[in-house]
Amino acid sequence: MPTSYPLPDPVKLAHFASGLVIPAHPLALTASGQLDERSQRALTKYYLAAGAGGIAVGVHTTQFEIRDPGVNLLAPVLELAAETVRSTPDHGTTFLIAGVCGDTDQAAGEAQIARDLGYDAGLLSLAALGDAGEARLLEHSRTVASILPIVGFYLQPAVGGRVLSYSFWRQFAEIPNVIGIKVAPFNRYMTQDALRAVSHSERASEIALYTGNDDHIVLDLASSWQFPADGHTSPPRSVHFSGGLLGHWACWTRPAVTHLERCKEARSSGMIDAQLQTLSGEVTESNAALFDVANNFAGCIAGIHYVLHSQGLMQHPRCLNPNEIMSPGQQELIQSIRAEYPHLTDDEWVAEHLDAWRS
Repeated sequence: MPTSYPLPDPVKLAHFASGLVIPAHPLALTASGQLDERSQRALTKYYLAAGAGGIAVGVHTTQFEIRDPGVNLLAPVLELAAETVRSTPDHGTTFLIAGVCGDTDQAAGEAQIARDLGYDAGLLSLAALGDAGEARLLEHSRTVASILPIVGFYLQPAVGGRVLSYSFWRQFAEIPNVIGIKVAPFNRYMTQDALRAVSHSERASEIALYTGNDDHIVLDLASSWQFPADGHTSPPRSVHFSGGLLGHWACWTRPAVTHLERCKEARSSGMIDAQLQTLSGEVTESNAALFDVANNFAGCIAGIHYVLHSQGLMQHPRCLNPNEIMSPGQQELIQSIRAEYPHLTDDEWVAEHLDAWRS
């Protein structure tokens, strides 16, 4: 029998395709390392109030260790986020994405959990397959896609990803329920390969591209690319990033919503002005502080936790691994961003609404 590939609700799929701010949801813990459900719900409510159109849960920012034996938080955290979204008025179109990783058996199991909990799609990490050939990666992807609609993930090699060819992305895009691709290699050449591959796919109009390039957020979102069809001189196909699925947007989310709208306007008009170029540099500088670029991203999750804890959205900043902390000097860099670029933060707005989110 031919394989069946499920699709999301059409209204929610159209919402996703329109381009959303999708924060990668962190994990809130108590001082002893237990799930802090009150803070976890407050974070979800914060993202919705800030204007995020979706959330991604069970991804890198949520900490992959939630899957470890003795932790076993994947299903509880996915369920908590879904319940919180559904209990929040006027958020029926919020797009729920679950991180899906591991070998094929694990990934298929995680996809089934997400589907049972009502998630709309899975963000498919291929990192666990190591140096498997691309044919094996495609087989794996099709297996998971038979359970849950998928968003591809081009992960940067510096944090466990690998270089994936134009040919891979060209074939990946033909999977019937690939609804999007998060392009996050932090590399212009690799980004171009993925964009070109999607532009050449017969499904180009059905796939929403989401930037995960935290070092190039604003200009990714404001730009469009044209590629000759299949490398020939026939009319070119234009592609663009509809929105972003970003760990960077896990904190200071409200300004990100404004930034995305500015970028959409710039892309529509074809005019990237000097103010937007300046904003691009400022956002990249803030990301360097949050993600601890100076120390090869060692403090990337801890930096996000620091901001959320200082705002009161998290009661404790710890990670599942208590040794995963900010690098020396990282806190000072984040504080300098607050002082120099207050328009990139939402600290005062969060303070006004915190009690309601934590109720």
